[in-house]
Amino acid sequence: MSTEKCLRARVVHESLFGNTAWIALAVAEGLRLEGFETTVVDVRFAVPADDLDLLVVGAPTHAFSLSRPATRQDAVRQGAPPETAALGLREWIEGAPSPGTGHGMAAVFDTRVRKVRHLPVSAARTAARLLHRKGYHLVVPPHGFLVEDVPGPLSEGQLKEATSWGRQLAVETRSRIAAGSVH
Repeated sequence: MSTEKCLRARVVHESLFGNTAWIALAVAEGLRLEGFETTVVDVRFAVPADDLDLLVVGAPTHAFSLSRPATRQDAVRQGAPPETAALGLREWIEGAPSPGTGHGMAAVFDTRVRKVRHLPVSAARTAARLLHRKGYHLVVPPHGFLVEDVPGPLSEGQLKEATSWGRQLAVETRSRIAAGSVH
């Protein structure tokens, strides 16, 4: 019988058309496959937790960054449900406390339209910078997942890639905890 502590992760996502939510679920599945107790929460309902081993956040890229109220309203005009525009990941991170008793490790991802896959700035990079300011340390570089167009669908193979990335996050987080290093 193993006495190893069960590691805990939370995946907080902002999703206007559902694509980022699907990626969040696949990332969570990868974490679970590696033994992490994992919850997935829409940013509108997420409350900070200080007992996590890993915080994963994800959002769609809007105007080369995290969404703002105006870009979320644009998404609503393009068919996103109005309730999804209430709160974005940018505001959630800015209002969240610094890491508490957890390890302060985080990972970030975004979804982006396939035709602009190589962005100089993206939602994930902005989220990474905001989390760093809060005292979080990224376990891997920010990751982008592709959608065919603003409302979707996800590009082929993205859910499988997200599950693999979730597994990679788990392995890297466990390794850093074992080494006593979060940097």
